[in-house]
Amino acid sequence: MAGSGQKLWTKGFVLAIITNLFLSMVFYLLMTSMALYAVEEFAASDSAGGFASGSFVIGALLARVFAGKFLDFVGRRRLLIVSLAVFVVAALLYIPADSLALLLTVRIIHGAAFGAASTSLSASVMGLIPINRRGEGTGYFGISTTLATAVGPFLAVMLVDSVSYRALFLVTTACAAVALVLSLVLRLPERTPTPEEQKNKWRMHLTDIIDPGALSIASVMFIAGAAYAGVLSFLNSYAQSEGLVLGASLFFVVYAAVVLVSRLFVGRIQDRHGDNAVIYPTLVSFAAGLALLAYAPNNAVLAVAGIFLGFGFGALMPCAQAIAVSMAPAHRIGLATSTFFILMDAGIGVGPLLLGMLLPVTGYHGMYWVLAAVVLASTVLYHFVHGRKNVRPGTPVDPKLGVPAA
Repeated sequence: MAGSGQKLWTKGFVLAIITNLFLSMVFYLLMTSMALYAVEEFAASDSAGGFASGSFVIGALLARVFAGKFLDFVGRRRLLIVSLAVFVVAALLYIPADSLALLLTVRIIHGAAFGAASTSLSASVMGLIPINRRGEGTGYFGISTTLATAVGPFLAVMLVDSVSYRALFLVTTACAAVALVLSLVLRLPERTPTPEEQKNKWRMHLTDIIDPGALSIASVMFIAGAAYAGVLSFLNSYAQSEGLVLGASLFFVVYAAVVLVSRLFVGRIQDRHGDNAVIYPTLVSFAAGLALLAYAPNNAVLAVAGIFLGFGFGALMPCAQAIAVSMAPAHRIGLATSTFFILMDAGIGVGPLLLGMLLPVTGYHGMYWVLAAVVLASTVLYHFVHGRKNVRPGTPVDPKLGVPAA
């Protein structure tokens, strides 16, 4: 585990950031185009097209359940390389997949490989970050995902409109291959399971799948993920119905820029002043951004909403991940990481389904007002599950309970 005297910007840390960039690029290249591809290529219904997009998340969730448990038994670097090899093959299989059933199969396999690889990489990179700079380091690592959020959807639209879906799948495969090549030269800190862990290797109690220490902050991220899904899944449709297409385009540019800037300083504030100094402001900012989307009378207001959502959800995610890892003892960091992403991914996966049922009742404006209220209310949840402790990253953790040591 990284110590307080260790450097942050090492070769391994930089390679991990770049690997995560290409890993995340694949996710965003396909997530924004797969529903339309299923409808156009296989005459799928809108709901089936949505499932073609979301089935990737289902595969990722299944893989995270087991990756967190067996990460240190398999070996972190070994799991990363093997899962990325499957990731490359699955990316290439989109081209010959000639039916909706085959497409869904590829999506689930591809998602599972993504879930295993991202869990291994996200958990392992924590060992490359000094404990007293965990908030800052996690924020820098998350910048790679932010860049993918900005570049991936834009590149996907350009490739599909100007070239073809085949070109999109080839670019996706190339990105996956780059991640695989980088993983071959990336050295990750390994941890040998204790005799007690070896003894319970095949035990699958709930605590072997979900880390209780990470569950508290992960529950907040479940709500945040569901709310963010309302932006990812419905903003373009909302903008078209309201004649605010320009505002929607500006929104994503502004969002990515604010996330990029915020991650340069929010982690430092968390390390110096504690978790509450960043989590409360980001949740309030997130709610304000959703309220602006609900109000949005013109393109300018829609674009401004990107500022609040960028500082809200964009800065919230790495800070919350740092909390999840800090609440776990060293031997459960992999499990804490998978717990964090399982709940956040579940929120992103379930969100569109629930919001799709809400839309006929509330309309787009009402839906975003509801989401703004729910996110604002999540500050109360955060207070009770973690905020009242105001724990700083690096606080000693009880190795058995996974909570701050007295």
